[in-house]
Amino acid sequence: MPTDVPLSVLDLAPVAGDSTETAALRNSLDLAQRTERLGYHRYWVAEHHNMPGIASSAPAVLLAHIAMATSTLRIGSGGVMLPNHPPLVVAEQFGMLEALHPGRVDLGIGRAPGTDQVTARALRRSTGPLSAADFPEQLAELSNYFTGRDSNGITAVPALGNQPAIWLLGSSGYSAQVAGLLGLPFAFAHHFSSENTLPALALYRERFQPSATLDKPYAMVAASVICADDDETARELAQPGALQFLQLRKGKPGRMPTQAEAAAYPYTDMDRLLIDDRLDSQIIGGPDTVRKGIADLLEATQADELMITTNVYDHADRVRSYEMVAKGRE
Repeated sequence: MPTDVPLSVLDLAPVAGDSTETAALRNSLDLAQRTERLGYHRYWVAEHHNMPGIASSAPAVLLAHIAMATSTLRIGSGGVMLPNHPPLVVAEQFGMLEALHPGRVDLGIGRAPGTDQVTARALRRSTGPLSAADFPEQLAELSNYFTGRDSNGITAVPALGNQPAIWLLGSSGYSAQVAGLLGLPFAFAHHFSSENTLPALALYRERFQPSATLDKPYAMVAASVICADDDETARELAQPGALQFLQLRKGKPGRMPTQAEAAAYPYTDMDRLLIDDRLDSQIIGGPDTVRKGIADLLEATQADELMITTNVYDHADRVRSYEMVAKGRE
């Protein structure tokens, strides 16, 4: 495994079936502190709504706690879904984080609502049509609040003068092209859109224009990784997350099932095909398998950084997976 590529963490604050949201959020604080000691570079949390198995619905709030509990990690959103919020609110929240923790904050922006239409309307308090078509205008408005340019006379306090590092996130080619044209760093969601990874990264690099932020492309790939003592154990640990994904695809989002529930579930042939396809896009196995899987992914993508998300039932298994990945670089 390359040792010169930074490793980072993407956390969804998973809620186990027999646990609580409070426990999930405390686990996030614990994982942040542990991965900081292991040398991980960034710790990002993702915005999701109306999903009982994910507790990270308010990234700015969770990040404030994680920043106070750590000292060297960069903390950030992976991401904030800009269509869900007025750009002014996002600027104020992340400007405040940057003012409190200078030089440590990343604002990762996504262009999709990331939820169902009913929930998106509830977030926006709007009955109008929901679309990400005005994303470039929203992004420009957000950026202007940090600089004071073209902000319609509005002073975003404390955002003005406290700009975090802005990233664009994507799972297709659209955001890749926008990130390239604006000269921004780009993070690709390989963990749920692996078939689009290489085409999107190629677009990003082809369209890249040097900017005040970057003089050359900087791409990060987010991958699902589960590392255990051996391949068989890792595959078993992956089953609850696979079932949770299957239930989400069926329109029944829920908390993380136990391994026993995952083993007893009455899968159809189509279910098994979907799960196998899902697991094949992840890096799952013992230390040697994971080390090779990460090395192969980095070679194929030429990513400048790897962000790892680990979705298993037990928090101790999640922590150990990050420990084993870090040890694999030694």
